[in-house]
Amino acid sequence: MDSNKKAQSRFDYQLAFIIFLLFCASCVAIYGAQTTSGQYAVDFIFRQIAFYAAGCLIAGVVMMFDSEQIQKMTWYLYGFGIFLLFLLMIAPEKIAEERNGAKAWFTLPGFSFQPSEIMKVFLIIALSHIICKHHQKYLHRTIQTDLILLCKMGVTTAVPVLFVILQPDFGTALVMFAILAGLILVSGISWRILTLGFLIVTLFAATIFYLVLRMPEVLAKYLGVKQYQFGRIYAWLNPEGYKSDEGYHLLNSLKAIGSGQIFGKGVGHGQVYIPENHTDFIFSVIGEQFGFIGTSIVISLFFLLIYHIIKVSIETTEPFNSYLCTGVISLFVFHVFQNVGMTIGLLPITGIPLPFISYGGSSLIGSMMAIGLIFSIRWHHRVSMFSKE
Repeated sequence: MDSNKKAQSRFDYQLAFIIFLLFCASCVAIYGAQTTSGQYAVDFIFRQIAFYAAGCLIAGVVMMFDSEQIQKMTWYLYGFGIFLLFLLMIAPEKIAEERNGAKAWFTLPGFSFQPSEIMKVFLIIALSHIICKHHQKYLHRTIQTDLILLCKMGVTTAVPVLFVILQPDFGTALVMFAILAGLILVSGISWRILTLGFLIVTLFAATIFYLVLRMPEVLAKYLGVKQYQFGRIYAWLNPEGYKSDEGYHLLNSLKAIGSGQIFGKGVGHGQVYIPENHTDFIFSVIGEQFGFIGTSIVISLFFLLIYHIIKVSIETTEPFNSYLCTGVISLFVFHVFQNVGMTIGLLPITGIPLPFISYGGSSLIGSMMAIGLIFSIRWHHRVSMFSKE
């Protein structure tokens, strides 16, 4: 009886309830998307429920491992993720077909799988492990030790980013950079180095943006950037000028969200056609059918999720767990900001889904693995003898 009570007190019911609310929002949004567009004969809701069931199972498995065990498995998980990305690159067209100009999925009988989604979680674990081991080795921090840590984190991130860019999938590469940036900020690296790094990154981004606008042939030749990816930037800057091509999604997304006004048109009563609106543009569906109220509720759920993970990070007594929380926060914040931003014209369109809401097994499995890490932290939480608990 005591052990059952103890187990019940360790389970994070608040986090589970937030995920349940996101699950409900996902099912309602996907139902509204598929009944409006009529693009497919497939019932995506039942598939999404199955994905959630599989995700819950995976989160439960991850929860059973404590921080020490996860750290011991770090390089096995990281190596496994790199192996999958390499295998994807050399796999034949039969099991790794190209979609939308990118070779990013394994296509197997009955389902498809995007290995970069779980690689994001493995990268969070690897970077968190590197920071912990570095601080254990170098008790006195100097500019030199900070540069060593920065190099180790950079190389660890660069390997999966290189594979992802070769697919090419620049959206996922940006997510990995966001994870790296979030963990660098909390790693204890000197602000002098961070300021210099920020200036270098800003200069690099400005150079890339200039090349996109003035010399796209350079990026196409040396980075393998596709024409449709240039089109997304041009359509973002001038959607009206590309309304029949790359700007079509953005213009229709703006029309859908704007036409929803305050209360929306009602579930299943969307009128603006957006191709594959149940995936990356699910926020447009929510905006049209549930209006400002509906989108505000969804964004509020993400605020609750991030706030809860921040609380877990503060309450944990182990640095490794705090770094895990930071990585997961960076992952979700960037996903939400980029996905919502692209649907309202704030950011260029990328293939980044809205976590827990968009239809898709790979994205949901990756997100639930990340949530499993948070469940694990609460489940194996250790109370010190000087704690107030």
